[in-house]
Amino acid sequence: MNEMVNIFLMGKKYEVPSNLTIMGAMEYAGYQLKRGCGCRNGFCGACATIYRTKNDNELKVCLACQTKVENDMYIATLPFFPLKKAVYDIETVKPTEQIMMQLYPEIYACIGCNACTNSCTQSLNVMQYIAYAQRGEYEKCAEESFDCVMCGVCSSRCPAGISHPQVALLARRLNGKYIAPDCEHLENRVKEIKDGTFEELLQDLMQKPIEEMKELYNNREIEK
Repeated sequence: MNEMVNIFLMGKKYEVPSNLTIMGAMEYAGYQLKRGCGCRNGFCGACATIYRTKNDNELKVCLACQTKVENDMYIATLPFFPLKKAVYDIETVKPTEQIMMQLYPEIYACIGCNACTNSCTQSLNVMQYIAYAQRGEYEKCAEESFDCVMCGVCSSRCPAGISHPQVALLARRLNGKYIAPDCEHLENRVKEIKDGTFEELLQDLMQKPIEEMKELYNNREIEK
């Protein structure tokens, strides 16, 4: 038998097994999760959650699918953390320092407190990629922020009100369109798909039994 712990969900007390994640504990307590439950494996960022433990005044943030419950944990979920999403046309914006000043000027109000990095659910160096964005080093910003799941937890702790995930997304888009070298084999593959090169193969796959498809997938040749 698993040890049972007491948790508080939206102010109501429940007794749940100690080996459950916050998300699992919510379902154990009878909550039907329709939103904020995404992939359930810690990569989509949909289940950003705030909590506090007994006798600890610090308000903590996490992903509910990754974090195990603790005794006397007080939990509240939010549908999302508000982020400023600038509107722009990627076909007309250019990878200059001025475009970041125009669309996300708040990044220049960063005080270097590192609260964003300390709260990141993916352990990214968030303050560093914001520094790259400030200097217009979009290739470095894109690389540093590549694993961002846009949960918004970093922005929830930022005293300057920076929307870090949106800044990083703009940097990755600018890098992909204007800076990164063209990928010839990808362009060729896209053309082959548009030309219907794989249509017959796809139709053949769709007729196969599920078990045979699993076998093909498990033994597929992986490109190095």
